[in-house]
Amino acid sequence: MSIKELSGTVALVTGASSGIGEAVAHDLAQRGATVVVVARRRERLARVVAEIEGKGGRAFAVPADLTDRDQATGAVAEAVKVSGRLDILVNNAGIGFVEHALDADLDRWRQTVEINLLAVLACTHAALPHLVAAAEGPRGIADVVTVSSVAGRVTAPGYSVYAATKHAVGAFSDSIRKELVGRVRVGLVEPGAVDTELTDASKAEFEWLQPQDVADAVAYLVTRPKRAAVSELLLRPSAQER
Repeated sequence: MSIKELSGTVALVTGASSGIGEAVAHDLAQRGATVVVVARRRERLARVVAEIEGKGGRAFAVPADLTDRDQATGAVAEAVKVSGRLDILVNNAGIGFVEHALDADLDRWRQTVEINLLAVLACTHAALPHLVAAAEGPRGIADVVTVSSVAGRVTAPGYSVYAATKHAVGAFSDSIRKELVGRVRVGLVEPGAVDTELTDASKAEFEWLQPQDVADAVAYLVTRPKRAAVSELLLRPSAQER
């Protein structure tokens, strides 16, 4: 397919100020999408927009704290306002702490649930009417992709609440997939260890994934022909066992 296979579409990417979200934003823009980047850090978002535009793409920044429901829904509304439509939602914003239950900080557990689960629900709920409307256009389909984790399938000590949120978004995604079949494709990308500013790969015993690897997976889901829907894509480093 042409590198401009997403021309005429609008994609909203959360957590787009760094790491996986930034890589996804660049990738979708290179494929022709107008990209709305959402995160808390205004300066970082401005840099991402400038870099995309410097490469000939189109991008807009919408600063928002997605743990605030009004800001989450407002970010979607602003994206539609500035771009006129919404074809693709990429729920990427997320956090994770290693927290053994006996010594856990309850506030950090709550924060994990707010950004990894509740923000996904709020953004998706706000986006769905616009995605359904976009699917009635020439492309004939719209997409919701949530960047989950291998932790949504396999638990590990210290990741109880993180894994719980990832299991939850998997169940949520599969249920709405069945509700929206034929109009909005709903998929998960579930990466293993990824080298980002939120992780420390310096002491890893094997080579971790890079953000672009995950961006490639997201792009694969949203560039399938209308007849094909990829519901789950599990992506691990070659040497990662679990």
